[in-house]
Amino acid sequence: MVVAFYVIGGEQGDWTVLSVSGELDLVTSPVLRQRVHDAVADGRHSLVLDLSEVFFCDSSGVGVLIAARRLIRSCQGSLRLILPAQGAVDGSHVNRVLGALGVRRLFDVYADVDDAVSEEAGPLSA
Repeated sequence: MVVAFYVIGGEQGDWTVLSVSGELDLVTSPVLRQRVHDAVADGRHSLVLDLSEVFFCDSSGVGVLIAARRLIRSCQGSLRLILPAQGAVDGSHVNRVLGALGVRRLFDVYADVDDAVSEEAGPLSA
């Protein structure tokens, strides 16, 4: 079975939003890495990665997230994540992987894109 992987970009106010769907793994993670680099090269340093439609993430996917965080921080920018909110059966794999690796606390995680681009909403607890 072939699973489609998409990264769809858009702008919401001062924020660049990259909506990711599918599996974030060794094969697909370079696509996300390039899209993050392209956004930064275009001068966009406020980035939301909407991972709510990602149902699998391996170590290379986590590596891309950590590299994106490092890149955005080097530009004095902000990186915010949207993670799948449902239980394990419904797709919280990304949250569990980040937690198991001890890197979940490195990211500001929001419930949805509207909260992530809002200055009033705070991140969810780790």
